[in-house]
Amino acid sequence: MKLLTLGEKEIASLISMKEAIHAVEEACMSYAKGQIQMPSKLYLHFKAGDLRIMPAYWPLKKRACVKVVNSHPNNPRVHLPAVMAVTLLSDPDTGAPLALISSTALTDIRTGAAGAVAARHLARKEATTVGLIGCGRQAKTQLSGLLALFPIKTVRVAGKSHKEARQFCAEQRQNDDIVFVPEKEIAQVCAVDIVVTTTPSKIPLVRSEWIQPGTHINAIGADAPGKQELDPKILKKALIVVDDVNQAAHSGEINVPLSRGMIDPGAIHASLGEIVTGQKPGRGDDKQITLFDSTGLAILDLAVANLVYQKALWKKIGSFISLE
Repeated sequence: MKLLTLGEKEIASLISMKEAIHAVEEACMSYAKGQIQMPSKLYLHFKAGDLRIMPAYWPLKKRACVKVVNSHPNNPRVHLPAVMAVTLLSDPDTGAPLALISSTALTDIRTGAAGAVAARHLARKEATTVGLIGCGRQAKTQLSGLLALFPIKTVRVAGKSHKEARQFCAEQRQNDDIVFVPEKEIAQVCAVDIVVTTTPSKIPLVRSEWIQPGTHINAIGADAPGKQELDPKILKKALIVVDDVNQAAHSGEINVPLSRGMIDPGAIHASLGEIVTGQKPGRGDDKQITLFDSTGLAILDLAVANLVYQKALWKKIGSFISLE
């Protein structure tokens, strides 16, 4: 028995953002239709971070996977990514492992694709401005996803410091069609069509009064209990869409407001899959504030990992190791 292994450097040539968006949207639709088996994430909590175990099975694709991913916010201090991951892809008919895929980049890409899918269905169609709160890897892929779908002209950026925001903007300025603006205050970043938050904060960073009518928010950073990036008052006036109701209630942007009784479970309007399939309506009008609460789904990892696996076999990329 042989196992295909794929490293980070090999991933870039195997999947584009547009391909990831298509795969993620298809996975969301199948999940909303009850065609996916996906148990809840399991967590191991460490002093410096946590480890998540994420399984999924997609019968229509005849594929299953388990992703193991960490979140260690202080890792950049020791020159390691804050998030690292590996995915084991398997054949559900035999249980045989097919591929072991380094998934740090894939995690970024599938989350960026999910944000793009949410914005396509919830943001105003004429959106041309984006505000990024956070300057890490996920900010880059969230922006990449939005650029694949929207004619973005201006991107406002806030980081841990103004220096970090300036550096991020300088790195992105190879695109001459977009104006990148490093901001000193988060309030200035929020004066846009689409706001994206990608921080590990446990204290709300975005105040309700900063969010203008018609804004769409992709809340990406809160992915564990106790994390939150938004003033709970924003959730009270927004149309809330989650990737998964149970996961979001446990560890998404809504987890703290729900646990403290600041919002009711009935405030959750829909899952992203329900919006994509048309089971529930999306944005009501141009003045409505919409919010996508992303926690990260194993089925999205399976969707992009399977695509990468198929293309790697076709292009003969990667290395095989024997398990015998």
